[in-house]
Amino acid sequence: MKVLISDNLAPVGEKILRDAGLEVDVRTGLSPEELKKIIPAYQGLVIRSASKVTAEIIEAAENLKVVGRAGIGLDNVDVPAASKKGIIVMNAPDGNATTAAEHAIAMIMALTRNIPQATASMKEGKWEKKKFQGHEVTGKTVGIVGIGRIGRIFAERAQGLRMKVIAYDPHMPKEQVEKIGAELVGLDELCRRADYISVHVPLTPDTKHLVGAAQFKLMKKEALFVDCARGGVVDEAALYEALKSGTIRGAGLDVFEVEPTTQENCPLLSLDNFICTPHLGASTAEAQENVAVAIAEQIANYLLHGSVVNAVNVPSVSGEVMAQVGPYLNLAEMMGAMHMQIAKGGVEEINIEYCGDLAETTTSPITVALLKGLFTPILKDAVNYVNAPLVAKERGIRVVESKTDQSDDFLNLLVVKVKTSAGENVLAGTVFGRKEPRLVRFNTFRLEALPSGPMLFVHNNDVPGVIGRLGITLGEAGINIARMTVGREQESNRNVILLNTDTLVSKELLQKVQALEHINEAMILDLPALS
Repeated sequence: MKVLISDNLAPVGEKILRDAGLEVDVRTGLSPEELKKIIPAYQGLVIRSASKVTAEIIEAAENLKVVGRAGIGLDNVDVPAASKKGIIVMNAPDGNATTAAEHAIAMIMALTRNIPQATASMKEGKWEKKKFQGHEVTGKTVGIVGIGRIGRIFAERAQGLRMKVIAYDPHMPKEQVEKIGAELVGLDELCRRADYISVHVPLTPDTKHLVGAAQFKLMKKEALFVDCARGGVVDEAALYEALKSGTIRGAGLDVFEVEPTTQENCPLLSLDNFICTPHLGASTAEAQENVAVAIAEQIANYLLHGSVVNAVNVPSVSGEVMAQVGPYLNLAEMMGAMHMQIAKGGVEEINIEYCGDLAETTTSPITVALLKGLFTPILKDAVNYVNAPLVAKERGIRVVESKTDQSDDFLNLLVVKVKTSAGENVLAGTVFGRKEPRLVRFNTFRLEALPSGPMLFVHNNDVPGVIGRLGITLGEAGINIARMTVGREQESNRNVILLNTDTLVSKELLQKVQALEHINEAMILDLPALS
């Protein structure tokens, strides 16, 4: 079998593939046309961030069985297109966590002691000792935005520097944050109290421009801001104004909204109180070897032995089990994603009940799919079918499974209750026919909704005219409604409306919907597409 390495990979990765008996070609810097032309000859493809595995490339890949990303992010792979063609997509999510956290620490130290500016000054022949007087980090408060795996490593390093750690993470239980010696606070409080702020969240619709003008206005005048996570989490225009006006003292970015980044597309580069690196968070020899080893071993094991590890689009189950539970994997992942997006507070416990004939099947893959769906909205590509249970364990989330042969109105029913620090929600779903997932219960509301793709959830008073006004508002904004489901609760005169839309509703349009008369709540849902 043949494997193509189309991006730069540590040599150890190529060696592992060759030693396993696979034929390996290394061809980096290919244009999309060149990659499309040669891809039919390969069963495996190893990439990093440069190669774009588009639907067009996948369509041309007649023999491709697996795509492996040496790293976390899969923004450059059309995963749904690969799934439809039966191509496994793998990543290596754990290889660069330490490196990314350490880079943020390095940024903080460089900002604190003015190291880049002092270096540039000396190279110009100057000796400006007083100009570049710095500060100590000991005893200072660092605020961490997102305290997942990388955020926790960063916290440990910061505590080693004798810094006080506070953290904002709406999806992390307070007890888990306290276990690592940090204090869980709201984002506004973090901005007001922190001397340093470091971002460690993926880019999602909820984290897009999470830190903007309003947050910078809350920060201390001497505050230093660092983002080594994902470009777009900080509003770069707002950061520019905050630095230029002296609202905060300094900032450092390793990631940008537009990459490669130049002074033409990023005015921040013109500021003396701004330092930067060209997306080097994962660029250490150790990290590159770690991800190269991981992805090479995963691809070799799959192509030669059929073993699936760290796949983002298929669980590790036999064909026989997949035939039994396959449709319920889609349903579970959709329900998990919906639960996380409607939840308020950190998740503490998940109760999964398998009812009817479903109780007689192998249900562990369904549980894993549900957990993957639950964490994907907040962790993106860092969670997959292998590590999802570990993520739940690390976050202190209790997962309880039960089975019953009783199922009131359906042959099979999946009931999932998620308890958070702020309450709980119950969703129930089933599969119609062979592969049609349906959401049939939302808390006390009965309905029949397709929980897939971009959606709008609305909770409203059951009075005439609401649906009409809602449709007009969406129509005027160019949003087409593909499907609408209404769940009614007659005793309380309340409805829930679930709309499948052709495109994702914008935050600005959501605000207009929320302002409509008799609408109590509205939120955007972005669920896995039906495969």
